[in-house]
Amino acid sequence: MEETLKILVVDDDEENRMVVHSALTKAGVQMELSEIGNGKDAFSALSNTAYDCVFLDDRLPDQDGLTLIQQLRSSEIKVPLVVLTDEEDEQIAVQLIKAGATDCLSNSRISPETLAQVLRNAIRIYRAEMQAALANQQFRESQEQLIRQNQELERQQQQIQMQNFKLLEASQLKSRFLATMSHELRTPMNAIIGFSQMLLRPKFCQLTDQQADMVQRILNNGKHLLMLLNEVLDFSKLEAGQLALKVERFNVSRVINLAVDEMRSTAEAKNISLLVQTDLQNSLVFNDPVRVKQILINLLSNAIKFTDSGEIWVEVKELPANRVAIIVRDTGIGIAPKDFKHIFEAFRQVDQSMTRKYTGTGLGLAIIDSLVRMMNGKIFLESQLGFGSMFRIELPRQIKLPDVATDAQASHLDSGGVFYSVKNPHHSSYQFSKASIGYPKFKL
Repeated sequence: MEETLKILVVDDDEENRMVVHSALTKAGVQMELSEIGNGKDAFSALSNTAYDCVFLDDRLPDQDGLTLIQQLRSSEIKVPLVVLTDEEDEQIAVQLIKAGATDCLSNSRISPETLAQVLRNAIRIYRAEMQAALANQQFRESQEQLIRQNQELERQQQQIQMQNFKLLEASQLKSRFLATMSHELRTPMNAIIGFSQMLLRPKFCQLTDQQADMVQRILNNGKHLLMLLNEVLDFSKLEAGQLALKVERFNVSRVINLAVDEMRSTAEAKNISLLVQTDLQNSLVFNDPVRVKQILINLLSNAIKFTDSGEIWVEVKELPANRVAIIVRDTGIGIAPKDFKHIFEAFRQVDQSMTRKYTGTGLGLAIIDSLVRMMNGKIFLESQLGFGSMFRIELPRQIKLPDVATDAQASHLDSGGVFYSVKNPHHSSYQFSKASIGYPKFKL
């Protein structure tokens, strides 16, 4: 069914209005046609009523058609405007269309077919313009919404950056505090340990068995507390990028045996056998002997802590590609696979409760992880809950030096002296491979 159009004819000449009405009727246009004879009434009608098309005479008694068109468009009244004129001046037609007319038609050319065609074109153009205007409005609204969202994202980003800055500042303050407190506490602790050792020497004083036992307990607890303080101090240095490797050529077998001997009494106190097997054709390596020893002592300390009975094996062997493996196996409580990814995190222990059975700072494995990374090494873990664990440390026999190393520096390497300090890779320009973690493969 063809739609019924609301049409307004604005012309002071009744005959002209009749011509338009007749032509549209003959063309079969379904319409509701209204007629107005002056510009003022036309403006009022168009302000209050929506029309599908307006046929406008270019000469009205109170104003010309151009002025009325400008008045309508400046008032944001949008409607198809077809100007009917007695003149066929192209310049006037261009002027009217620039002012906002949809089309111009000479009265001499009015016929049912022509008028109907002009009407359809005017309505089609108007609707296309309205759709384009709507699309533009939606686009502008979308743009404004995106701008608002970007502003909100920028605000949130600034908040996140501020929070990150505060967190970083808090972390740095925490690291400085830990380092300062650990350093300050070590001085009196060393004094306690030193005086306790002196008291236990017969040439300094004669103690009863009960007194000697009490002093020995002071010494043991002082050493334990000093070890915890050293862990905190090392971790704070690692975190701040201030810990450097003091690299030299040394006998790794001798360092391994020294670390094992140092931990043997602790293992024997729990009736745990501590076995060592070295299978190296060449025991010389170029690394930091103090930190290699620290890695092994931390691994042994963990193994002894979490093993109630059985044995702990330490194995050192050759690997392809000029690498060395240090392996520590135990028959302890083992680690559940779900905890593998957490055990190298700082201050992390499997049992985080205040009533946990096993004490410690939770920094031992985190320090090992950082040191192994600094040495360009890897960590492999194999464990089965209830059957024990194996930590395998793979280290290069010789730490890679920066590309700027000269032949003179290389000759210094052969002399076996202290050569190069490698800073924490988290805070330097040198990138080292990350430690990798395996999965349970064996049952002790």
